[in-house]
Amino acid sequence: MKVTFSEISKKYKDKYALQDFSAQLDNGIYGLLGNNGAGKTTLINIFVGILKSDKGQILVEGVDVRNLGVHFLSLIGYLPQSPHFYKNFTVIDFLNYMCVLKAIPKWHGERRVKELLSIVNLSAVAGKKISSLSGGMRQRVGIVQAMLNDPAILILDEPTVGLDPQERIRFRNLITKFSENRIVLLASHIVSDIEFIANQVILLKDGRLLKQDTPQALVEGLAGKVWTVTATDATLDEQLHRLKISNMLREREEIYLRVISEGKPHVNAVKVQANLEDVFLFYFGEREQW
Repeated sequence: MKVTFSEISKKYKDKYALQDFSAQLDNGIYGLLGNNGAGKTTLINIFVGILKSDKGQILVEGVDVRNLGVHFLSLIGYLPQSPHFYKNFTVIDFLNYMCVLKAIPKWHGERRVKELLSIVNLSAVAGKKISSLSGGMRQRVGIVQAMLNDPAILILDEPTVGLDPQERIRFRNLITKFSENRIVLLASHIVSDIEFIANQVILLKDGRLLKQDTPQALVEGLAGKVWTVTATDATLDEQLHRLKISNMLREREEIYLRVISEGKPHVNAVKVQANLEDVFLFYFGEREQW
């Protein structure tokens, strides 16, 4: 499967939500990473047909999605940022209802629902109302509905927001499990969600594509720009105002600052290995005004 975004633009009044966005996706997991308001949800809404772009086109296997019609819907599975469930439905009733909406034959839908509930470890709550489930369980119901039609393209918009760390890890593992032989587009501003599972990262800022590359290549591109600086209580305020700091660690009377800087930020600065969180701060962060 191949998806091509070609010069996608969307403007609201005098501000671009997306501007000339172009990218190519093949099978694999793509992390769409950017601050809130970067254009991630706008791009996804255009992709799934909720919004119309002002300019550009999206091609699937070389065919404009606008020419694919209903067939395009059979290719995608979608979990929106804030999914709204029929909370008085039981899990099984909701998923059977979604099978009807997706035109999945009853015999196949029943088998598919049973199979997916087992994979996401929800078989035991199939008869419970969705309103009684935890946030993590509801997100798992959400990914089941997205996977019912065995889509070639799985689109997930901020799927782990509001989940506790254990639920986030479980959800990331599910995404990896479902990623074989399909395109997965995962939008998030939570760096760890992307770092551990994405084959490629798409950096989006103010509606524009900054970079698209593997996590390893993006981290390697930051070599020599991440430092540890030692501060004390007497010097801390000055450092906080002057430096772009990603983390601080206090050990007794010394404070260790993790700093992002093109050049050596302080006489006692020592270079350290970069990570994807450093990449995020380098491209999207500003110096804090403490």
